[in-house]
Formats: sequence, C-alpha cells, structure tokens
Amino acid sequence: MTADGAQNTDKPDKAVVRDALGVGVAVGLSGFAFGVTSAGSGLGLLQSCALSLLVFTGASQFALVGALAAGGGPFTAAAGAFFLGVRNAFYGLRLSQVLALPRAVRPFAAQWVIDETTAVTLAQPTRRAARIGFTVTGLSLYVLWNLTTLLGVLGAKAIGDTRAWGLDAAGPAVFLALLAPMLKTSTERTAAGLAVLLGLGLLPVLPAGVPVLAAALAAPVALCVEGRRRGRARGGTPGGVERAAVSGVQAGPAASGVPEGSEEDR
Repeated sequence: MTADGAQNTDKPDKAVVRDALGVGVAVGLSGFAFGVTSAGSGLGLLQSCALSLLVFTGASQFALVGALAAGGGPFTAAAGAFFLGVRNAFYGLRLSQVLALPRAVRPFAAQWVIDETTAVTLAQPTRRAARIGFTVTGLSLYVLWNLTTLLGVLGAKAIGDTRAWGLDAAGPAVFLALLAPMLKTSTERTAAGLAVLLGLGLLPVLPAGVPVLAAALAAPVALCVEGRRRGRARGGTPGGVERAAVSGVQAGPAASGVPEGSEEDR
C-alpha cells in the first residue's frame, strides 16, 4: 500500500531517513536568515526565538518581521502572517488521512505540519515510510531551525545581508525541488503554472499572504478546463456518432431527409 493506498511499493527506511534529513538540514539553515532579519526588524532575542518555537512556519515568520521592518503595525504584520499560515490547515487535512496518527499524538504533530514535512510525507510509497519521513523531517527541521534562529540573532551584525548568502532562498528552492517530480499530468502542471502566475501577478496589489491563497484558485480552474475538454472529446467519439445514427433511424425517414416510399410505391 502507498501512503495514499494506491500502490504496493516498498522503500528502505534508510533511504527515507536520508531524504528527510537532507530536507531538514537544507531548509533548517535558512533559520540564520530569519534570525538576522528578525533582529534587524527590532525584535529581541526572546521574541525571535519564541516565534520559531511557537509559530514554526518560515513564510509566516518572514512575513511578520518583514512587515515590521518596513514600518507596518503589529496587527497588519500579524494578519499577513496569518494568511500565509492558513495553508497549513489544508495540509493537515491531507496528512491526517495519510499518517493516521493516534488522537493523543495529533496535537503535537500539528506543530510540524509545514510545506517541507508535507512534501516529504506525500512523496513516500507506504504509510510506514510516510510516518518516518514526517517525523525525521519535522524533528530535524524544528531543532535546526530554532538553533540557527538563535545563532542568527546573536550574530546578526557579523553575518550582514542574508541575501548575499542566499539563505533566504533555501526553503523555497527545496520545496520546488520536492514538488516538481509530483507534477506528472498536464492538468497538474497547468494548475501549478497558473498558480505561479496568480501569485506573482497579485503580489504587488494584495496584502502579504493573500496572493498565496488566491493562487489556490488555479486548481479548480484547471480541473474545470480539463472536465470540459474531456466532455468535448467524448462527444466526438465513434460511440457518439453511432448514437446519433441510431437516433436518426428511430426518428424515421422524414427526419433524415429521405423521401417516404420508393419509385415502385409511386
């Protein structure tokens, strides 16, 4: 059985742990960038570390400190972070089916429901592998993210501009690398491309976080287009032609434009 219950394919536990650790380490290093950015926005050491410990979703954290650094108020900054974090609730709905964790464990596992753990979990072929991938990714990323946040705040002045290091791009780059192989059908690729266009196009005109939610509209649009295309294809099949011919016979000769009767009858 796969994590979705569709196919029976095994994957060694070591391979799952290796892949999960690779994601956790690569993305966890971007906590440096958050620590530096948070310190530059005016937040103190305890405030920055509390955000990583309690919020633990990089996009929302960066949105919050970025809005504060730009002069925005705390409520405006929090609203943008909230909108970005809403997507994790939808991740949780999917992962609850894939992981099937005991009820007592779910509140603690919810803290680790983020982009990276979701991508690693859904990429696994079995429920056991999915649980291992979720746990290893979540644990390694949580520990390293909080550690590098602390180091980033303490060494903010020494590190300087994080954009020069490219640490702020580590998370999105890893997420895209995990997502790309999962886009196997033309409908999935169309939805992904449309989502990118919506997100980038609305970014300059909508508050932080809203373009991400608006990009989700790409999925129903792509499915609607695919449904109409299949409907037209069914209408042009040989079966459709045969049904039309049968209807013409049942309607009689007059309906098909053939004169009633033959030359002998007249």
